[in-house]
Amino acid sequence: MRDVGAVFQQDTKYRPDRMEGGRRGPRPEPYKTYPGSVRIALSRAPAGPFMTLDEALRQRRSVRNFRPEPLSLEQLGYLLWAATGIRRTEQGYEFRTAPSAGALYPIETYIVANQVRELERGVYHYGVRAHELEQLRAGDVRASLAAAALGQEMCAAAPAVLVWTALFARTTSKYGPRGYRYVYLDAGHIAENLALAAVSLGLGSCPIGAFFDNEVNKLIEVDGTTESVLYMSVVGVPA
Repeated sequence: MRDVGAVFQQDTKYRPDRMEGGRRGPRPEPYKTYPGSVRIALSRAPAGPFMTLDEALRQRRSVRNFRPEPLSLEQLGYLLWAATGIRRTEQGYEFRTAPSAGALYPIETYIVANQVRELERGVYHYGVRAHELEQLRAGDVRASLAAAALGQEMCAAAPAVLVWTALFARTTSKYGPRGYRYVYLDAGHIAENLALAAVSLGLGSCPIGAFFDNEVNKLIEVDGTTESVLYMSVVGVPA
């Protein structure tokens, strides 16, 4: 059986005699939007009180069991901003809380809201530029998401699940095949931001890498080719 992982690792190496990359076409749109969707504004105010970074690092752990308590919309707004929100604008670039290769930001964030105050159950997209939610579909998808995550019931029990996808061309249009490495690194930066921000609010989270890709992609309505799920995380009040 061909080890595609090993082939990928070898074929995307930088070498002194081979540096693939360079712009391969126009830069894709840096923001994904859903015109016509129901939009829910998010607060930019902190949802504290907070703990220190040192305390958050010491307390961070994977939490898989949650109390039957909802998140507040304010908490969700802060978590999304902390994970990948815009923090400053400089020289035409809108820099975010997590680093990204070439400031290209290929990662998109979707939210499955199971129990969030002031928010209808359903699937949402995080509109980064306006710091808002865009509703993709209403309804209870807890069972479908848990099944897509290989039966991990925490996806149904947690009040919110963040789903991170990549629009690969945002990065590969500049860096070529090497860009795929950067895309995965970007997702990791964002997931750690979320984990630490959750702890700082007295919440817990657990990153998820095991899921049926096509089933998750179908749930959030992406094509699985130009854009596909990479990573997920549950978040809620630890039991």
